[in-house]
Amino acid sequence: MVSAHQRELIGFAAVGLLAYAADLSLFSWLRGPAGLDPLTAKSLSFLAGCTVAYLGNARGTYRGARLPGVRAFAVFVAVNLAGALVQLLCLAVSHYGLGLTSQRADTVSGAVVGMALATVLRFWGTRTLVFRAEGRVGSWTG
Repeated sequence: MVSAHQRELIGFAAVGLLAYAADLSLFSWLRGPAGLDPLTAKSLSFLAGCTVAYLGNARGTYRGARLPGVRAFAVFVAVNLAGALVQLLCLAVSHYGLGLTSQRADTVSGAVVGMALATVLRFWGTRTLVFRAEGRVGSWTG
């Protein structure tokens, strides 16, 4: 039997994979064929991934916990902007600080390492600040 925590993690992960796919594919296209610089490409791909993530979490994983009005979306955007800053920082350090300037290096630093670190922040922020529910079963802290 799947617990409430496991369902939440599975739902968050599934939505995250879809958002990641949108982010990564758009970043790769913008950085490659479209010829944009890495930070602009990452910023635009982030917006696409963020939209996919919000819709998936609001209509799926946390559909019973959504806050009324635009507050939930505004807080979600703020949490995801914090995650985006983590990703952009990883990309900037790699590309400009370490001199790793290939498309592959940009993809690894922005869309793999940066995404992994940002995902931890986003999970905490999404469940704690955006889709918190009074009736949510259990606690992650004990």
